[in-house]
Amino acid sequence: MKAGSFSQVLRHGLGAATVASVMAGAAVSAPASANTESGKLSGNDLRGAVAGKRIYLAVPLGGEFPLYYQPNGRVDGSGEAVGLGRFLKPSDSGRWWVSGDRLCQKWQTWYDGKVFCFTVSRSAPGRIDWVRDDGMKGTARIAD
Repeated sequence: MKAGSFSQVLRHGLGAATVASVMAGAAVSAPASANTESGKLSGNDLRGAVAGKRIYLAVPLGGEFPLYYQPNGRVDGSGEAVGLGRFLKPSDSGRWWVSGDRLCQKWQTWYDGKVFCFTVSRSAPGRIDWVRDDGMKGTARIAD
């Protein structure tokens, strides 16, 4: 992610896998059927990597932004731990799904409810890199 204020982080996207939300604790290894050359996750591998997991997005000024990808397709996020309550609504929920090789999500209020999709690649055990469909990039760690 680009450096900037927390409001810029939310305005430009928190991603997922993402994205996110993705890393302090348990290591998650990529499924055997993941593309081992690039580490890119797709389809069921992507779903398995995030469903029921907490994804901790790295934020530009340090710290992590947690997202919880529930197995039922709901995603919850809270920026209170990184002080986002001072800037805007610190928590939101929405839904997530996998479309082809991309993880997609739609929040109720964050990003004005716009749908964003991400490609997600395994960068190390329990760590992912994500690229949003508008080119925004970031990293995250995955925890159970």
